[in-house]
Amino acid sequence: MNASDTGNPFGPRHRGAGRPGGASGFPGAGLWEAMDQLWGGFEQKFTGRMGRGDVRSAVLSLLKEQPMHGYQIIHEIEQRSDGMWKPSPGSVYPTLQMLADEGLIVAEESAGKKTYSLTEAGRAEAEQAEDGSAPWEMPGMREASRATALPKSGAKLAQAAAQVAKAGSPEQVAEAVAVLDEARRKLYSILAQG
Repeated sequence: MNASDTGNPFGPRHRGAGRPGGASGFPGAGLWEAMDQLWGGFEQKFTGRMGRGDVRSAVLSLLKEQPMHGYQIIHEIEQRSDGMWKPSPGSVYPTLQMLADEGLIVAEESAGKKTYSLTEAGRAEAEQAEDGSAPWEMPGMREASRATALPKSGAKLAQAAAQVAKAGSPEQVAEAVAVLDEARRKLYSILAQG
């Protein structure tokens, strides 16, 4: 999985020479290295890949609630999985076509967008599948979401710190250092409570 697949907020991962001034010439090189390590830990937690049957199940489950167009389906899956699974258009649109070919959904075009809805046969299949969990409700997905919440938050914090280091005045940098030091102390106090 590469950085673009996960929406890496730091862009492509470069080591040393790809950064301003190289690894040793850039004052924030240590921060970039820490961010790389943090993001690497996040990337290893969950691949975000689901099977074809999961896309089919997710589409039927969503269309059971209301008609949607393809982008809405992709967005809803991403939202409901807390960002852990965002199926590509290359998996959703062929699934929609297959479901239409099977007579389980119909498409109506309006303002240049196709909106998909279940047929009676599609509704019956969606209700049959309701006995199982929707793909975004599977235990592995929920666990992956919980396991990656802290690294994601840490990565966002590191990104903000890097921006202050790059564009902030000396006073702003000093203030940011104080905020980060306080945050670190609070994190350790959480562990001390348990």
